[in-house]
Amino acid sequence: MARVFNFAAGPAALPEAVLRQAADEMLDWHGHGLGVMEMSHRSPAFQSIYTQAEADFRALLGVPANYRILFMQGGAIAENALIPMNLLGDRRGADYVVTGSWSAKSQKEARKYGEVHIAASGEAGGFTHVPAIETWQPSADPAYLFVCTNETIGGVEFGFDPDMAALGRPEVPLVADMSSHILSRRIDVSRYGLIFGGAQKNIGPAGLTFVIVREDLLGRAHKDCPSAFDYKLVADNHSMYNTPPTYAIYIAGLVFQWLLGEGGVAALEARNIEKAARLYAYIDGSDFYENRVAPDSRSRMNVPFFLRDEALNATFLEESTAAGLIQLKGHKSVGGMRASIYNAMPMSGVEALVDFMQDFARRKG
Repeated sequence: MARVFNFAAGPAALPEAVLRQAADEMLDWHGHGLGVMEMSHRSPAFQSIYTQAEADFRALLGVPANYRILFMQGGAIAENALIPMNLLGDRRGADYVVTGSWSAKSQKEARKYGEVHIAASGEAGGFTHVPAIETWQPSADPAYLFVCTNETIGGVEFGFDPDMAALGRPEVPLVADMSSHILSRRIDVSRYGLIFGGAQKNIGPAGLTFVIVREDLLGRAHKDCPSAFDYKLVADNHSMYNTPPTYAIYIAGLVFQWLLGEGGVAALEARNIEKAARLYAYIDGSDFYENRVAPDSRSRMNVPFFLRDEALNATFLEESTAAGLIQLKGHKSVGGMRASIYNAMPMSGVEALVDFMQDFARRKG
């Protein structure tokens, strides 16, 4: 059977070259006589996989030397609790910027551990834009300020790295959920105190969580924070305090090598700009489909769109699936359609989707 174009939001498409290499190495990794899933995480073989993956991830993002990279478990949802448990310290609460479903869930979870102040929100506009940073209103003494820089469900993306100094609060660490656009664009890691995300969108399979944390933020964990989720303990033990998700780290490492071979983040960013522009241009020029996100806040990774006649939704999904274009149904909380066009989605996939959309509109419009 021919491979389909997978537009799922996560777990998402992986580069075919990575899948083929993993298949080739499934039973025997580099002549060791066993596969990575069978390796001890303490073995020299796996240690080499881990060390290379961490180094490549650091190189791809330009992570400064005073930041630690942690490979953990629990997904981004778990981090919504682990961040306040690790970063509140002796502060009473933290600030949150709410731009969609995921940041709304993040601030709700954080309320279990401290006070939450909403510094800015896009709710009044239906979560269709990122509030201008000039309108943000930090509280007097927050432990950190939290943002979700790409809202996977609503298709809202920050087009900038927030500058806490511009807000007059350079001492406040900026925390960012970058689950669904990490490695898709260049970022200034030094602007952030902590960056985290689930791997299952742009890095690898579900089960792996990455945390990039500035060293001065370690050692603040609440006394009731589970040891396996204390960032300092995890960092001190090089993500081996407990058994890490070894196979997911291995696949992530292969993805990092693929990215480097493709020219790195800058090259992928150029491709992603081109892919997103092609899809948005067609939607905007059509009277059959629409995107409701403000143009300056549109995600390059997750493109929600709606058929103006929503009675045709089921037919659209049935026919697109038959055409080898799968997982286009929008999130249940939003409806409509959503095309996730992560790094692994080639331009040919976007063109195939646009061609189908044009044909469907011609036949049904």
